[in-house]
Amino acid sequence: MPRLFAKGLQKRIAPLGIVTGQFPILLELWDQDGITQRELLAKLDVEQATLANTLTRMERDDLVKRTKHPSDARAQNIWLTVKARKIRERAYAAANETNALALSNLTSQEHEVFLDLMARVIASMRQDEDTS
Repeated sequence: MPRLFAKGLQKRIAPLGIVTGQFPILLELWDQDGITQRELLAKLDVEQATLANTLTRMERDDLVKRTKHPSDARAQNIWLTVKARKIRERAYAAANETNALALSNLTSQEHEVFLDLMARVIASMRQDEDTS
C-alpha cells in the first residue's frame, strides 16, 4: 500500500518539479523555515546520509538554500526558496487529492477508525524505536 500511495502522490506532484522523497522535507520547512539539518533530521524518519543527499538535490533544483548557522560553525540553516514557497498550495492540494482517493471507498466512520488505528500503530513503532 505505501508504494501505491507514493506512486499516486508522485503522479500529482511531478508537474510541480518535486518527488515523493522531497515532500516530507518540504512539509517540515513549510511549517518552520530556516531550521538546521539536525532539527530536520529529528522530525523525519530518514537516515542522515539520505537527508543530506536529498537536500543536495533540492538545492540543485532551487527548492532550498543553506546558510551558515549564526552561532554554530558546524551547522547550516535550511531555507525554502521562492520556487518552493510558490508550490506549497498546489502540493498540499495534490496530497489531499491522493488522500481522498485512497480513502474514497471508506465510510466516514471507517475513515475515522482507520486514521485512529494508523496513529496508534505509528505511536507503537516510535515507542519501540525510542527504547532501542
